Amino acid sequence: MDRVQEGSASVASQVPGSATPQQLLAVVAAMLRELRSGEAPPVALDDDLERTLGIDSLARMELMLRLEQAFAVRMPEAMVQDAQTPRDLLRALAAAAPRQGVDPARARVELPVPTPEALELPHHARTLVEVLQWHAEHAGERVHITLLGDGVPVGQLTHAALLERARAVATGLQRLGVAPGESVALMLPTSLAFFEAFAGVLLAGGVPIPIYPPFRASQIEDHLRRQARILDNGRAVLLISDERSLAPARILRVGGAGLRAVLTLDRLLAPGGGELQSVERGAHDTALLQYTSGSTGQPKGVVLTHANLLANVRAMGQALKVGPGDVFVSWLPLYHDMGLIGAWMGSLYHGVPLFVMPPQDFLARPSRWLRALHTHRGTLSAAPNFAYEIVATKVPDDELQGLDLSAWRVAANGAEPVHAATLARFAERMQPHGFDPRAMMPMYGLAENGVGLAFPPLARGPKIDSIDRRVLHAEGRALPVAAAQAANRMQIVCCGLPLAGHEIRVVDAHGAELPERSEGRIEFRGPSASSGYFHNPEATRALFRGDWLDTGDIGYIAEGELYLTSRAKDLIIRGGHNIHPYDLEEAVGQLAGVRTGCVAVFGASDPGSATDRVVVLAETQVRESQPRAALRARIAELAIALLGVPADDIVLAEPRTVLKTSSGKIRRAACRALYEQGQLAAGARPVASQLARLAFDAFARRTREPLRRVAAALFAGWVWVVFGLGAALAVAAALLPSRTARKHTARRIARLVVRASGLPVAVEGQEHLATRRAVVVAANHASYVDWLLLTAVLPAEVSFVAKRELALSGPLRWLLLRMGTHFVERDDVHASVEDAKALLAAVQAGQSLVFFPEGTLTRAPGLRGFHMGAFVTAAQAGVALLPVTLRGTRSVLRDGSWRPHRHPVQVHVDAPLHAQGHEWHGALQLRDVARERIAASCGEPVLPV
Repeated sequence: MDRVQEGSASVASQVPGSATPQQLLAVVAAMLRELRSGEAPPVALDDDLERTLGIDSLARMELMLRLEQAFAVRMPEAMVQDAQTPRDLLRALAAAAPRQGVDPARARVELPVPTPEALELPHHARTLVEVLQWHAEHAGERVHITLLGDGVPVGQLTHAALLERARAVATGLQRLGVAPGESVALMLPTSLAFFEAFAGVLLAGGVPIPIYPPFRASQIEDHLRRQARILDNGRAVLLISDERSLAPARILRVGGAGLRAVLTLDRLLAPGGGELQSVERGAHDTALLQYTSGSTGQPKGVVLTHANLLANVRAMGQALKVGPGDVFVSWLPLYHDMGLIGAWMGSLYHGVPLFVMPPQDFLARPSRWLRALHTHRGTLSAAPNFAYEIVATKVPDDELQGLDLSAWRVAANGAEPVHAATLARFAERMQPHGFDPRAMMPMYGLAENGVGLAFPPLARGPKIDSIDRRVLHAEGRALPVAAAQAANRMQIVCCGLPLAGHEIRVVDAHGAELPERSEGRIEFRGPSASSGYFHNPEATRALFRGDWLDTGDIGYIAEGELYLTSRAKDLIIRGGHNIHPYDLEEAVGQLAGVRTGCVAVFGASDPGSATDRVVVLAETQVRESQPRAALRARIAELAIALLGVPADDIVLAEPRTVLKTSSGKIRRAACRALYEQGQLAAGARPVASQLARLAFDAFARRTREPLRRVAAALFAGWVWVVFGLGAALAVAAALLPSRTARKHTARRIARLVVRASGLPVAVEGQEHLATRRAVVVAANHASYVDWLLLTAVLPAEVSFVAKRELALSGPLRWLLLRMGTHFVERDDVHASVEDAKALLAAVQAGQSLVFFPEGTLTRAPGLRGFHMGAFVTAAQAGVALLPVTLRGTRSVLRDGSWRPHRHPVQVHVDAPLHAQGHEWHGALQLRDVARERIAASCGEPVLPV
């Protein structure tokens, strides 16, 4: 398909109507770059002008003028207005008449030539297999993966070589009877064999299950026994392993794991005849079962389709502006979603070279990661927080000599809680070596969404929110505090904005969406979201609330960005591994000397390592020192055997120390709180005293929560009563004979409603409203209460511009028309042009108009792109444009919700703007400045257009 991204052709002197597809696309791309401040998506001949490219009726007219100028023609207006795609415009150009009196030489459009490295991406690929095939065809000899060992390259795969090896693997799998849709487990270390096996399983139509390979030979048998439940849950028919794990894996198969075969990749690739049979897999077929790394709880295999994975890597690539000059360096495990999806699949899709080393190499010498970034001019890399802490505090100075990290533009930090102190230490340590602190990007994601869900703006650097700890714990509000208030200050690292096409919300215990800076459970939805857990209907039901998915995490949203305050219940994150406590608790409880059912395993924060400490709390009546030491040693052995990591602290406590609910469930969070307060060690205060304090705190919290819910419900009910009375008064006002009287009365009613509702409203910049001349007002649109606030604040003489869909209801149409509202058509090109003329005439006649240039509102926060109507009207009429910013209204009444919240609202009226000229470029300049002014005050992220 013909496509232009940065412009690939100059329009030379033309025979009228002789435009080539590339020349047409170059003109379209040039205008899109202007509309989108220098950034524009690739343009194809069959892209929809409005839905895909965002060219509205006014921009369409500008495009027609440019085409006529560029190709010295006069285009048939009807064909241009009816055109749906650039291909339709090409036909219109072919039918165009020569333009008289135009020098063809002046029609030249100069566009930059794309760089030689630029590689078109597989935008239309539906599966990962199609992505690999596309790159093998278009850039087969480009090196895709370079394997590093001890810091130096030890192997490479080009796109073509990977596809060839994957074909051989797929042939072997089919020879063994692997049918489409069946699962194949991969227990391979970081190696070229892993990528070949994974791609081969997909080519055969199978579903890969990457599982955690053992680091040490001595752990192979215990490790495989821990993985048996994953193999069973995933219905794996085949296990591909390496030589070290082959014998124990075969024993496991005999033990009834349900595997038909266990073999190495070399055995699978052995000659055996037969040809690869083509297998058709679609976008919505399962491409991956992603199990939590190191999980010892009930296995939960996240089902991810090809569509889920491609949506996630495309959205992440868009957020990071991944391009042909990027290089990804990774040491992340390939069984982990960050290493598998973020590093490899992201690099595969975007044609980015990937330099990958085994995680053991990093753990053995963390400076290898930095040295690889230096040597290979890495621009993209990711790691959990603990890795940045290790590098910041543990790497010797001599290993950093000569290091140059100036090419590193994205340092993704995720997969575990991010600590503000770690970010500061890492930046301070690495800045002398060329690292730009703005490259650090704390992110949020989870396997249920592929890997990424929220990313901060590119090159902004970390954003830290200082809030009052007591208010958060007591009231669930993230109240900002000054840095000087260190005693109660809590620093929360911002995780950024939802990826394009995805949504995040925060809800209370009953599923009601909360306003900004209110703590609650984090939910999400979007094209990357999983359909649930494989063969686990109970866990899948718990995952969903309607079409929203529950992350299990707690946090809040401020200015549209996500802040995490606590993790999923009971989960321990230790050095990037997710650990569930249940098996170890059960095993320790069966030891002689330990009280059955009186064991709690939990994670405690460790500022020194910036990761969790694994704590085992066990009740015992053993008093003698030698038996207690033996008991500790046995618990330590169980922790290594069942968790794969040692326990950092083993607390042997008196009976009735482990806190439980009334039904006998272990209260791990409460035990953790006592531990972190130093109240679980020997000699601590009496347990009865501890329980009394905790009971009082729990009672206070449980009392406050119902009271808050009742207060919120009463407020919402009162607001709707006030709104109802206001609507009745508005209808009565509409019966007045004079339009002036109607509008002045409506303004008084709006002010009365705002005051009576109890909404805290602050207005700034009212002095800019003191004018008798006609103006055009452009305001952001976040809620249906925006109309009410603007009616109360703006002069009574203004009239609103509204979408024509609001006129479909007879009573509402009558009311709005009586108040002087102008309706505009958004879909019909012919009607929208006539509407634009009518608006221009109204302003020229002295009438002030209010536009919502975003054109719509949504529940998700963010300032969207502005349509050109308000700015073209102001420029052509030669009147001032007033940018007006509404802040907080989305939290009052969000789109799709019927429950108003009490939330502070600000209305900011900016100084008037004037267009530099009456033509298109003057309107563009006016739009850009107005959007900048509104963006600075709206308290929401500025979304790409």
